[in-house]
Amino acid sequence: MRNFLFWLIILMSVSVVNAQHTEVKGMVTDSITGEGLPYAAVILKGTSIGGATDGDGNFVFSIPDAPAVLQISYLGYDSKELQIAPKGKTIELYVRLAPSGITLNEVTVKPKREKYRKKDNPAVEFVRRLIDMRKENNPRDHDYYSYDHYEKMFFAKNDYTPKPKKTGKTGKFDFIGEFVDTLDNGITVLPVSEKEKVQTVYYRKSPRSEKRVVRGYKSSGIDEIFSSDGVQQFLGEVFRDIDIFKNDIPLFLQRFVSPLSTIGPNYYKYYLMDTLQVDGQRCVDLGFVPFNSETFGFTGHLYVRLDSTYFVQRAMLNVPKDINLNFVSRLTIQQDFKRMPDGTRIITKDDISVNFKLTERTKGMYARRLSIYTNHSFDSPLGEQLRVFDEQAPVITLQGSHRRTDDFWREIRPSEAQNRNPNSTEKLMARLKAVPAYRITMKTLSILVSGYVSTHREPEKSKFEFGPMNSTVNYNKLEGLRLRVGGTTTTAFSKRLFLDGYVAYGVKDEKMKYDALVEYSFNDRKEFRKEYPMHSLRFEYMYDINKLGQDYMYTSKDNMMLMIRRKQDNDISYLRQSELTYTREHYNGWSYNAILRNRREYATPYVSFQRIGAGGTLNPVDHYDMTALELRLRYGRNEKFYQTRNQRVPITFDALIFNVSHVMAKKDFLGSDYDYHRTDIGMQKRFWLSAFGYIDLIAKMGKVWTKVPYPLLILPNANLTYTIQPESYTNMNALEFINDEYASWDITYYMNGNLLNRLPLVKKLKWREVFCFRGLWGHLTDKNNPAKSGSEGLFCFPACTYEMGRAPYMEASAGIENIFNFLRIDYVWRLNYRNHPDIQKSGIRMTMALSF
Repeated sequence: MRNFLFWLIILMSVSVVNAQHTEVKGMVTDSITGEGLPYAAVILKGTSIGGATDGDGNFVFSIPDAPAVLQISYLGYDSKELQIAPKGKTIELYVRLAPSGITLNEVTVKPKREKYRKKDNPAVEFVRRLIDMRKENNPRDHDYYSYDHYEKMFFAKNDYTPKPKKTGKTGKFDFIGEFVDTLDNGITVLPVSEKEKVQTVYYRKSPRSEKRVVRGYKSSGIDEIFSSDGVQQFLGEVFRDIDIFKNDIPLFLQRFVSPLSTIGPNYYKYYLMDTLQVDGQRCVDLGFVPFNSETFGFTGHLYVRLDSTYFVQRAMLNVPKDINLNFVSRLTIQQDFKRMPDGTRIITKDDISVNFKLTERTKGMYARRLSIYTNHSFDSPLGEQLRVFDEQAPVITLQGSHRRTDDFWREIRPSEAQNRNPNSTEKLMARLKAVPAYRITMKTLSILVSGYVSTHREPEKSKFEFGPMNSTVNYNKLEGLRLRVGGTTTTAFSKRLFLDGYVAYGVKDEKMKYDALVEYSFNDRKEFRKEYPMHSLRFEYMYDINKLGQDYMYTSKDNMMLMIRRKQDNDISYLRQSELTYTREHYNGWSYNAILRNRREYATPYVSFQRIGAGGTLNPVDHYDMTALELRLRYGRNEKFYQTRNQRVPITFDALIFNVSHVMAKKDFLGSDYDYHRTDIGMQKRFWLSAFGYIDLIAKMGKVWTKVPYPLLILPNANLTYTIQPESYTNMNALEFINDEYASWDITYYMNGNLLNRLPLVKKLKWREVFCFRGLWGHLTDKNNPAKSGSEGLFCFPACTYEMGRAPYMEASAGIENIFNFLRIDYVWRLNYRNHPDIQKSGIRMTMALSF
């Protein structure tokens, strides 16, 4: 997501010439929903000067330089007159028209905010009937359901007008004007990315299964520097299929309250507004607006048939102007539905249009996702269609689907998806790539985004890449200045065989470190070796430092940003390790690993290994050896993540993640110094609270069953940086606690501004509250306690280690996110064990992340 938003920022920062100001301009909106009123009449009284608003409710025209009266009128709304006194300056008007009183079923409703009430409100009773009937006529109640789905995603520079050079000379990018297109509302745009897909969806009720067969796919645009699969995953989650008949609507990685949610009457104001014809059906217009316009709800209209079916013929949704949603200045969603002869409700169109803006002064980006659904069927599939349910993958891509001809797309493309300009985005990209300045810029952006430098002019032909670049320089107490260079082969080298590694040098300890990896994949990789689903065998040999009590789970240990620390990382040893790993991932969410690991850990001046002998004598030990087998089992169905070369960046945490692992070793087997058994169990889940935000929960527990020295026990993950790191303890020191059994929790509540949005001045900042409570209950049994009798063979604990009492270690934080749209700042308190020396009892932590 950070990569995608970085791209949007680059595009939105392009300077564009401001449109010329006219004498009178403005917007006409619905006073209840805030929607622009299209084609409203705006006329100078007593003259023919004026005109109609555009499709968004905007108007622009000139008037004589004399006092006048402006008349604004719209069918179904009370007209308004405004006195204006032109003086040669631009006049900007924002006109709100109130809906006229409408008689419906002999009840007159006059929607005025100040007198709104739920009791005895016919609109509320009407919507409650809709909510009661929303689960009826669902097409997925049939045994089988199939349909064709055409989807087009279109991104463009908004309101774009080419700027001619004052000198009259031609420029390198003058050809861009040939690709400017015009939207239905007359606004000119410059397409920068376009994706089309046509697929057939097959659904089976029992056993439940849904498969998508992609028959055609094409993509072109400036986002080619990103992982194509990653971009598809991200856009698919940002622009999720919307189901207004559920309580929550996922959109922009948030959850919006549906107007037909069970909490709708307590969240929205509803108004019965008018009757009109929609697709030949007489419908009632049900308007709605949230009580609090800053929360995640919609304004809009539901057009419901005026009969006993209460069938929703069309839905029009918009986001309120004041909503606490970043970068989105305008959003319009239109959904059309059709009632089948048996009463089943099917969707025929889902059209989402969005204006993205970094600031209000920029014209930003225009995006549209258009979905057209055809050929609906409830018949049982036959032959090859039925066999599609035997496939493991949820998405089956037919051979040649990425190489469809222009004739194929012209035949399959609906009329609504046709561009006015015949020049395609694909042709624009070809012209741009021919300009050296563009190629250099895109290559630079590619390095910044991926962290790797390709070794070929054409990245898709690069067989080897250097990186990651953010790990080139680092610093720690043992090595001093650390320099590192590394790289990896790509799918251009082989789609199944991959080589990866690095070498590093410490200026202070004057030692070379290295890592060498070779991996064979049993299935072809499209872009990266870690693509889902993995099925591979890997061997890795490494000699490097090991920071005890610090586990970097969401970033590289050599990330340059981690050099700034609240406390020196002194507890560092050397580790020589070789691993043979088998990995298998399945589309149903299950995955497993088997790892045969041999390790030798060396003592250093900062980490000593003092073995306890008979009678309590201490004998210095240079190293210990361990050869172990680790088995892992993980479940994570429907995970969504953006795939990079070396990491999977979660897009959402909605999926339930469950994992269990067990490590076992036998003394003297393959050189192992100890018997060893350790078991760990963990789970992770995001719980959405509808309008009240969401909670992320991470819970773990584990136990070391055998008697072993402290480096093999449970070392809680301490965070010694000023950054916010999940699953780590912000105010705990490394090796402050050592246990052989534990249970931990990490609970973070994101309130999405529900408190701050109620403060009159603060709400303009669009800040959002974050509260966190994490803790660790740990226990050290006598067999692994060096202070107890029978401790022969154990290592003495470091002087900084303390025994945890009956109370768990706990810390809490309160923070604000979305500062300047990207910054989160937390203040963290350590709640107990505050008498330990050299600790930080409280402090400020921060992180940067762009989000909607």
